[in-house]
Amino acid sequence: MIVLPGGGYAEHAPHEAEPIADWLGQIGVPASVFRYPLHTRHPVPLEALRAEITRRRADGAQRIGLIGFSAGGHLAGLAALTPGATPDQAVQFAVLGYAITSMETETYRPARLILLGEGASPELRRSTSLDALVTPGSPPFFIWHTAEDPYVPPEHAYRLATALAAGGVPHAVHVFAHGPHSLGLARGAGQTELWTTLAETWIHEQV
Repeated sequence: MIVLPGGGYAEHAPHEAEPIADWLGQIGVPASVFRYPLHTRHPVPLEALRAEITRRRADGAQRIGLIGFSAGGHLAGLAALTPGATPDQAVQFAVLGYAITSMETETYRPARLILLGEGASPELRRSTSLDALVTPGSPPFFIWHTAEDPYVPPEHAYRLATALAAGGVPHAVHVFAHGPHSLGLARGAGQTELWTTLAETWIHEQV
């Protein structure tokens, strides 16, 4: 699995990087962190991630999953859903934690401005919104979020989940009652900490 930390396309959050890869290793899933380009416009981060996926496949990986948080979750979703991927660039599943899924809402505007610019057209905002990219052939998704997230509201999870359901795409969605944004592994965060237990079972079903 490839780990994509969040940070609003402006930085890479450390607690969403190696600690996530270490946890995946502990549950028997080889993983490493990919620090995608920051402060760049779409599609630069997507193209960089696709190149990394191609490299991993050339190294012998047959099934590749992505796990991303916040803006990293948005990038994971773009790589999983955007048309035009070659067979070497395709991913088999994706795990999104409190991800930005829509560029059409006004929430978490700084990330949108970095990725798309101030004058992004409605068409560009739509084409980088994950719910607009889902097809019946999309890979399975595991989505988790918290209802209290003040930066990326759970609407983002619901939008993507609704599109996945409409497309008949296998998916799991968990919205926990409590917790702020940027929880990472959510250790000590009450019930929300269960996301890793739920994700572990789901990931093993994919690999």
